[in-house]
Amino acid sequence: MINFTLKQLRYFEAVALQGHFGRAADTCSISQPALSAQIAALEAALGLQLFERNARHVQLTPFGEEFEVRAREILRNAESLSEMARGALSNALSRLRIGVIPTIAPYLLPSVIGHITAAHPEIDLLVRETMTHKLIEELGAGKLDCAIVALPVSEPSLTEVALFDEEMVLVRPAHDADRPVPDMDTLSQMKLLLLEEGHCFRDQALSFCSMRNSLPREGLDGSSLTTLVQMVGAGIGVTLIPEMAVPVETRSANVAVANMGAPHPKRTVGMVWRSTSGLASQLEEIATLVRAAAATHPAFKARP
Repeated sequence: MINFTLKQLRYFEAVALQGHFGRAADTCSISQPALSAQIAALEAALGLQLFERNARHVQLTPFGEEFEVRAREILRNAESLSEMARGALSNALSRLRIGVIPTIAPYLLPSVIGHITAAHPEIDLLVRETMTHKLIEELGAGKLDCAIVALPVSEPSLTEVALFDEEMVLVRPAHDADRPVPDMDTLSQMKLLLLEEGHCFRDQALSFCSMRNSLPREGLDGSSLTTLVQMVGAGIGVTLIPEMAVPVETRSANVAVANMGAPHPKRTVGMVWRSTSGLASQLEEIATLVRAAAATHPAFKARP
């Protein structure tokens, strides 16, 4: 019987994802020689090479590609067993690893953290902010317990729970405040500033404006909503931002905010987790707490 450890599988997964031993060692918080030794021991136990190595990067061998699929399944199952034990020990969560996308995190997290820690004072809360595709990847790898994202994510392995809907609002230079709010067709012809590629909010805005993501957009993309709003204030163009971002992003910018007419652009914010998670009942409670936190947000409380 071939013997290898879960630790070796985790190191193998890290190298497979990073394509580099040094970066993989950093993500695993160990030295590169120690990680290399564990991978070498795993390959020796298997009697087969998992990686092709050169000076700049490593890549999986054909066997390594097949092994990666099974290894990830084993790691997910191991994490599910751990979650099941955590859930059985106590109804109170002792640790929660939660991911949040950048167009939600700065605006909703303070209230979310307050609600969760009030309900679970002893919780060890770990927060990860990154884009949706990375959060889904890390959920699947067992590195996160849940994530707050825009729905749908359409991953069969994940449970999706809708939390609330919010509108996208138009941000334009302050001197345009008295002008009629453009309709969808007019907006699609304007100089629309968007988040850079990879952000789901960019795709939602493009979809609303019936614009293709492949259109040339030199100089019209930003890395954050803050940058976009400041660019609008400087007179470069207009942008759409989520309703929850308005109080923070517009307070120091020379801009005007307007609600779009029908059909109102909006997104559904929800929470997702692995369908096999042993913490499902506790995560349902966390979803309820996040929904309650959103209800206290100044932008939503100010709705007519």
